[in-house]
Amino acid sequence: MLLGSAGIAALGFGLGEGQTKAAAAAVAARGGVPPRDPLLVLNKFVDKLPIPPVIKPQRHGSVWELTVRMRVAKRRLHSELPPSTLWTYEGAFPGPTIEVRRGQRLRMTWANQLEGAMPIIAVRAAEDAIGRPGEPPTNWPGREKTEAVEGVENIPPWAAVHLHGAHVGAGNDGWGENVVLPGDAQLAEYANEQAGMTLWYHDHAMHLTRWTQMAGLAGMYVMRDDEEDSLGLPRGKYEIPLMFCDRNFDLDANKRPTGQLLHKVEIASPKKIVVPFAGPYTLVNGVIWPYLEVAARWYRFRLLNMSNSRVYRLVMLDEQNQVVPGALKLIGTDQGLLGAPAAVTGPLVLSPAERADVLVDFGALAGKTLKLVDTRPGITPGQPDLSNNINEPDVMQFRVAGKPEGDRFTLPATVSPTFKRLTHEDIPADHHHRWIVLTRPGAPAEAEQWEMEEVDPATVQIPGDGIIQIETADGQVKTLKRISMSFQDRANFIIERGKWEIWRFLDLGGPPHPMHVHAVDFHVMSRDIFDVSGWNRNTRGTTKPIKYLRAGVLEPHELGRKDVIRAAGGEGFTGELITIAVQFNAVGRFVYHCHTLEHEVHMMRPFVVMPTEMMKYGHGGHTPHGTH
Repeated sequence: MLLGSAGIAALGFGLGEGQTKAAAAAVAARGGVPPRDPLLVLNKFVDKLPIPPVIKPQRHGSVWELTVRMRVAKRRLHSELPPSTLWTYEGAFPGPTIEVRRGQRLRMTWANQLEGAMPIIAVRAAEDAIGRPGEPPTNWPGREKTEAVEGVENIPPWAAVHLHGAHVGAGNDGWGENVVLPGDAQLAEYANEQAGMTLWYHDHAMHLTRWTQMAGLAGMYVMRDDEEDSLGLPRGKYEIPLMFCDRNFDLDANKRPTGQLLHKVEIASPKKIVVPFAGPYTLVNGVIWPYLEVAARWYRFRLLNMSNSRVYRLVMLDEQNQVVPGALKLIGTDQGLLGAPAAVTGPLVLSPAERADVLVDFGALAGKTLKLVDTRPGITPGQPDLSNNINEPDVMQFRVAGKPEGDRFTLPATVSPTFKRLTHEDIPADHHHRWIVLTRPGAPAEAEQWEMEEVDPATVQIPGDGIIQIETADGQVKTLKRISMSFQDRANFIIERGKWEIWRFLDLGGPPHPMHVHAVDFHVMSRDIFDVSGWNRNTRGTTKPIKYLRAGVLEPHELGRKDVIRAAGGEGFTGELITIAVQFNAVGRFVYHCHTLEHEVHMMRPFVVMPTEMMKYGHGGHTPHGTH
């Protein structure tokens, strides 16, 4: 389906002139709600939450077809801001929600009609940048005491679209180097043979996603199926996507934000490590600190974190800034519905690219004004945490109608009767094992992603560069040898189609790494905490085995089918071991990577899935599968 001019105009759902005037009047009438930090200037809760339009493919014979165009557009991200220049899908930010049904084979045309320069100013905070004590300079807008990242203004508007979470052959996955320039189109076919779930589409151009996604190239993709329909979940205006991200802006001579998008990162001395982007302004559905008027009844919210690096820890607060206990009822994760609703007793934690499907009963909260806030461990919800880039914790506001509606929906005891959480006993005995090590920043500079193989300790020098020893919970000491460390190294993970594998991500501490594996769903088997004091960044290996300390905790949204799992890192001498079980059915060459966009360049590796019949032929990088 190719949208005509009227359809495109309808998709430009940023704040129009009427909304802008109405919002200005509302600010004048109420005085607005000023941000906690005067440096941020913009008033909170003056703009209504926009809902992205929904587009559906049209049937042509045995397939469905849809064309979406990438276009330059100007959109107001807040009524008190001048318009921002964005790269968009169909003129909208976020892009239109694409809705399909399970089994609809979709032939997709992603037409590149972008033009001009990258609409991002990229800077690094200079080493002598001094802000308020104990606060990173990225907490405030503007380019004062920064240095430009050279060449960004010359990046051509090329693109590669990835349908995140889709089970597709490699030719349809949006390989980052297979970009299309303006005037060309990326053609893809999506089988949509998956359960009802929330996916999303975004740019995946190699080395550029930290800027292209910030420029606006992201949107939601919803797949529906009969099982979901049978539940009678809230639909229509009671089913709302909430897409979170953070942004920063340049300033004018009066210290007011101009709307010009600013990718400002901090350089940490002495290794000149780039600290991933974290902006001071939180946007929901493309608008800063919006409000949503809701009826006093059940709602369904599809949550997506499409930030560069920010991990949201979401809590609902009432007018007294007290946590509303049990407000969020979790019914689904990245790859579909859970077996039963899960209680969210603490913050709902979403790292970049993670999704959560939640229900909220506003009938029990009639007449209240509520806030969704971002919080941090050890911080009272609703309070800022300046050292961790939260100078404004508020995310959005809910205004609940005073009179409950006649809502007959009740929370079902069973959500998906077909869902089964896997255990180790469910994994076939012939599964393979893979080890991936995520190093701390400072070895030598940025964090790195190493593929490892298990070796006889007598065959390597200990300690040595790329040699990791780990003592597991059963007391065994394994010796691992690095076999790759950059994207350009040969593919080592050659996988037989249909086979199960156990992948272990050993995170040596530091910042979180949301790890994404393309074209699959997986089950998170465990999170374990390790003493990583044996890691030596100068040696780039271990001087004593990394040692198991205790079992970690998997959060409710980590117990469903996933395609992203957050390795949470750790402070001091603690790290994590994340174990996942995954079956590979799509064939071809794919990637897995950290979804912190500033890490994608140096934390991405390929893997290849081959039909069984092809495994006997020479393919170079096949490595031993280790022990079971």
